[in-house]
Amino acid sequence: MFSIIIPLYNKQHSVKRCITSILNQSFKNFEIIVINDGSTDESLAEVLSIKDERIHVVNKQNEGVVKARNLGISLSNNPLISFLDADDYWYSTHLETIYNLYNDFPDAGIYTTKYLFYHSEKKQILPYFIGIPDENWRGVVENYFDSSYVYRLGCTGSNVIPKKVFEKIGYFDETLKISPYGEDIKLWIKIALSYPVVYDSKVTFIYDLSGENHLSKNDIKKRSYATFEEFESIEKTNKSLKRYLDLFRTEFALKNKIGGNIKTYLKYKNEIDVQNLNWKIKILFSLPSGLLKRLYTFKQYLEDKKIVIDIHH
Repeated sequence: MFSIIIPLYNKQHSVKRCITSILNQSFKNFEIIVINDGSTDESLAEVLSIKDERIHVVNKQNEGVVKARNLGISLSNNPLISFLDADDYWYSTHLETIYNLYNDFPDAGIYTTKYLFYHSEKKQILPYFIGIPDENWRGVVENYFDSSYVYRLGCTGSNVIPKKVFEKIGYFDETLKISPYGEDIKLWIKIALSYPVVYDSKVTFIYDLSGENHLSKNDIKKRSYATFEEFESIEKTNKSLKRYLDLFRTEFALKNKIGGNIKTYLKYKNEIDVQNLNWKIKILFSLPSGLLKRLYTFKQYLEDKKIVIDIHH
């Protein structure tokens, strides 16, 4: 029923936990496709130490997570495609919850659940979605873009996509070559514009950020960011989509300004409808990049103390 794709690159300390969380699922009909993307640590050995005939390992040279996921999709043998990064994990009811959604809403393009951001024992963030009850709710999302305005409804580790949807809509965008950022956003948008999105408010996916290093100026400078030109004509008549995309344009613009990529910063900034910018964002856009970098560092420090600064509201 499910093909679960794990892109693997140098995650020796977490990949066994990831796979174990899959093997412990209450729903047992699945295959696991591990795409070893040129790992240089003991990640592969950790995977091979787990003996289960449902685990299939594919070794390839390092080309990044996008190509790894796309290869996994092409090799999959089941009608429902799921993704799990090697440092994240599921609760035991994840696949069962998705399977029940699939049975009740067979025509959807995205099946997803609530997720938890895990930074540390003291810092865990449970997202909320506009217009949807926090608990005991399941069904078709009325407006995916409005509901995702504060926190994104569904993410790569919680979303399950029918393989036939990939065959119609396409795979992840491989044009983002270096440290891609936002390629998943584009794909979920394409699917949400063409199919219903179905959601269950149960928390079944843990997005583990405890080992994540803060984004440095050099990291920002090296990243390749998604662009949204293909949605320009739709945005003109879909205000919810326009407002949603402008959130990401704002984020990408500010990060490129911090990284010193002024040309890219201006590109994203000029695509934003100023009516979608609040006074906080306008102030940030007016600041010199050096001061913006210091504020960004301070924001990360506050978030480490579980003090969340929301610049969008």
